[in-house]
Amino acid sequence: MNQRDRNNSGPVYSTEHGSMCPACGKPASGCVCATRKASAPGDGIVRIMRQTKGRKGKGVSLITGLPLQGEALEKLAKQLKQRCGAGGAIKEGVIEIQGDHREALALELKKLGYTVKLAGG
Repeated sequence: MNQRDRNNSGPVYSTEHGSMCPACGKPASGCVCATRKASAPGDGIVRIMRQTKGRKGKGVSLITGLPLQGEALEKLAKQLKQRCGAGGAIKEGVIEIQGDHREALALELKKLGYTVKLAGG
């Protein structure tokens, strides 16, 4: 265990390089930590659920368990939003589609070859 791991007091910003990676201490633009991360562990099942908590009663459809990252995830999110005719976002690897579109999303993802399960109530 090195000094950085023990007290977590490494630099977070450098006037020379800008933002610094908290994990490796290198400049954020040259950090290799993000490329080393493996895909999220999962059981291979894509889950679609509806959530209203913290959204002032407005419901969203959440899609979790996708084995995609980065640009591929963004491309799929765009395709699903267009299919539902709704807005949405990607937050922490979870696709959020505005409104309750669970059935339409399940059909679309099954067409793409994913194992889909409707989760929640």
